[in-house]
Amino acid sequence: MALCYCLCNHHLPLKINLQAHAAKHSKSTFPVKALNTEFYGVAIGSKLSSEWSFAGGARVILVPNSRSSNRRQRSLRLHASWFSGMQLAGDAFTYGTMAVLPFYTLMVAAPKSELTKKCMRSSIPYVVLGMLYVYLLYLSWTPETICLVFASKYWLPELAGIAKMFSNEMTLASAWIHLLAIDLFAARQVYHDGLVNKIETRHSVSLCLLCCPIGILIHAITKAFFKTSRASKNETQ
Repeated sequence: MALCYCLCNHHLPLKINLQAHAAKHSKSTFPVKALNTEFYGVAIGSKLSSEWSFAGGARVILVPNSRSSNRRQRSLRLHASWFSGMQLAGDAFTYGTMAVLPFYTLMVAAPKSELTKKCMRSSIPYVVLGMLYVYLLYLSWTPETICLVFASKYWLPELAGIAKMFSNEMTLASAWIHLLAIDLFAARQVYHDGLVNKIETRHSVSLCLLCCPIGILIHAITKAFFKTSRASKNETQ
């Protein structure tokens, strides 16, 4: 009884500094799981870790992977520029083709009308197509363009270099605008020559839209045929 009384009433220095012990071993961090996903073909990673302590318990910390984030941002910028370039090239191809069709329609459907003559005397379509061509050429120009065009040691174009250059859609779109402008100019020349010499040009103008050299060739043949037939009629009279 005396022993129990002594233990119960006497204040023994049994205080344990749990806080100091917890501070010494306050944190224990260990990885739990890694989160990985894929966006536009680029892996996005983050580290998931658990932090445990005597005082504060456990908590989960999400540590982003900075290298993956940087790669993702660069990839997103690359995909955005690539998509915008493809969109611009496609729009230039479509709207450029649609812009020249009314002029061909007028030359074929109503070659002798005043509206057609007035429209074909205007230089506005060539100015617009020329500005669009210069802009697309500027966007598609790279330091390798000159080397691809003049790949030969004699500074002459080679087919392999031209094929590689036109593998870029922006360059291909600029070449298409170039062809549209040249073909329309050649069709206008054929049309005006037909008006001056009173020669049928509808078939030649139509061929200039599809394949300009053949249209010019057919116009030359038609012109020679009309001159021969007129000369023969004059001789018979």
